[in-house]
Amino acid sequence: MHTDKQATHIQSRDNALVKELRRLMEDGAAYRKHGRVWIEGDHLCRAALARGKQPSVAVFSEKFWQVAPVEYTQAAPKNIVIGDDLYASLSPLPSPAPFGFLMDLPTEATSAVQGKAAVVLDRVQDAGNVGSILRSASAFGFGQVIAIKGSAALWSAKVLRAGMGAHFALHLVESASVEDVLALQQPLLVTSSHQGDWLHKASLPWPCTWVMGHEGQGVSEALQQGAKQHIRITQPGGEESLNVGAAAAICLHASAAALAK
Repeated sequence: MHTDKQATHIQSRDNALVKELRRLMEDGAAYRKHGRVWIEGDHLCRAALARGKQPSVAVFSEKFWQVAPVEYTQAAPKNIVIGDDLYASLSPLPSPAPFGFLMDLPTEATSAVQGKAAVVLDRVQDAGNVGSILRSASAFGFGQVIAIKGSAALWSAKVLRAGMGAHFALHLVESASVEDVLALQQPLLVTSSHQGDWLHKASLPWPCTWVMGHEGQGVSEALQQGAKQHIRITQPGGEESLNVGAAAAICLHASAAALAK
């Protein structure tokens, strides 16, 4: 239960912060304009704090504020308490979490980091796929994810939920170009359903950059041409292709396993 730390109570839907919260919850890309992102619920907020991320504002429903744990009421320099009915009206979710954090977008994530193993999203558009790939990247030691323009918004609510906290362990770059990827100057591994080395037989370099392509169109020709290796995953069951999230998990695990040998 929280201490007597001060909070500002809001009841008006015309309040500027309330309007900002509504836009961030309703529009998956609104964070780009506002420069900060909304994360909600125990799992995501706890994951952010565990990675040393400090929210700029903590927001609570009026009812939850009465029982909120100290770790949340002490997390931000400013606490906001919103009336229960108004708070519930902000979220498009049928059962929104009763609290969340407003966090400033990382200012350092404007370019890729040299020498850090990476995953490139080449216009991967499904939020669930993107979140899943972020989780795999974090789990298997790939410290950065680079999203080429046309990919799903990395900090949208749907990707955040699918990522399950992986965002806070990664260096994330959005709206990158093919040139940005090639400038990393580390081996580029491109997934393919019809050409290249079989993954289970391939010699995998480290650090490297794996490229995961668009759900329908695959990896762009420009990145295909820049690849050091094309990699195929054996599929004895005969399916034409794998879901990109599943393919990413298999490929990134293979890199981590090779490194561990």
